[in-house]
Amino acid sequence: MLSRRRLLLTGSLALIFTPAVAFAQSQAEWSQNYEAVSRGRVQRTSTPMLSHETIAATEEMIQRYRDIAARGGWQPVRGADRLRVGSKGPEVVALRQRLIITGDLDPTAGESPVYDSYVEAGVRRFQARHGLSGTGAMNGVTSAAMNVPADVRMRQLEINLVRLRTYSGNLGNRFVSVNIPAALVETVEGGVVHTRHAAGVGKIDRQSPIMNSKVVEINFNPFWTVPASIIRKDLIPKMQKEPNYLTDNKIRIFNGAGQELSPSQVNWFSDEATRYRFRQDPGGELNSMGFVRINIPNPHGVYMHDTPSKGVFGDDFRFVSSGCVRVQNVRDYIEWLLKDTPGWSREQIDATFKAGSRTDARIASPVNIYWTYITAWATPDGLVQFRDDIYNRDGLGASIPVASRVPNEPDEEMFLQN
Repeated sequence: MLSRRRLLLTGSLALIFTPAVAFAQSQAEWSQNYEAVSRGRVQRTSTPMLSHETIAATEEMIQRYRDIAARGGWQPVRGADRLRVGSKGPEVVALRQRLIITGDLDPTAGESPVYDSYVEAGVRRFQARHGLSGTGAMNGVTSAAMNVPADVRMRQLEINLVRLRTYSGNLGNRFVSVNIPAALVETVEGGVVHTRHAAGVGKIDRQSPIMNSKVVEINFNPFWTVPASIIRKDLIPKMQKEPNYLTDNKIRIFNGAGQELSPSQVNWFSDEATRYRFRQDPGGELNSMGFVRINIPNPHGVYMHDTPSKGVFGDDFRFVSSGCVRVQNVRDYIEWLLKDTPGWSREQIDATFKAGSRTDARIASPVNIYWTYITAWATPDGLVQFRDDIYNRDGLGASIPVASRVPNEPDEEMFLQN
């Protein structure tokens, strides 16, 4: 394929003498790339994850995967971790066959040993269906997801169909769903998805709970009170290494009588700190809850909130909190939650963010919310989605390559964030 630079540097003379040939080649390359991208693109659906349509589509997909498994499934893709556009060899042929079986590549793409734009689009589609960054290039994570056997994927769909059916009743005209394995939030109204938000959810050792509740209140510019578990596990070790950590992050210490203490008054090489209350001052650029907290009454002490660490939403691996759920584009989310609450237009919401004042907004009609655990589902357009069984609730063990996506050290700007 001619690159733009090569065409500019060396192609001018050729265009003078053979304009028809050069134009035809350019058109063919452009057409191939456009067609590949168009076929491989995963369209966003307006169908809620928790819906009768998703249940029916998942039932149909189970039959398809049973058929794939009965015919021998697919062969593992070997040596494909570093393949990308321009690569050539038998590994590319094997990759094409793997993508064709699951519908990520059209069978008419042939058996060429060259990693062309069709293969790139197929890989991008596969990545989108597995919650991975759509680079179109192979890597270890993509390869590991491809090598999960067909019968395991079939079983994953069967397990999650049971979970989906538990939400087949009346969920409410307006509701929110949080899918923990997908780290995704949906707002639903009238049976249609209104907004979707990437989320940061609980770490493997501090899991977000599965629960049903209601969103009742929005706290603007909130204080953050450090949970007891974080004081013991995180804050004390942090202060042993960085004595100025609390002061730098505007976290104050209060004793049982409500008196403020200096960090220097605490023995950080004992459990003395567990007897005190730690509260972080408001301020969206520093406070662990960002500009807003979304209150959800529940016995687990968790909630939803903004975060100053927006970079996490661009990661594939978003299992980074101590159980609470961080929400991307939180203003759009709370605008939808408050749409029927008088006095809370988008203009008022933006003004409250800007003012930085501690303000609470009670939602006129509390909104149903469902924190779920769905690792596999299908949509009416015939698309099937899979996510890692991050908390090992599917019972399929090492068959799902969770470890390949768990960083050795969580990369968080403020590890104390909930």
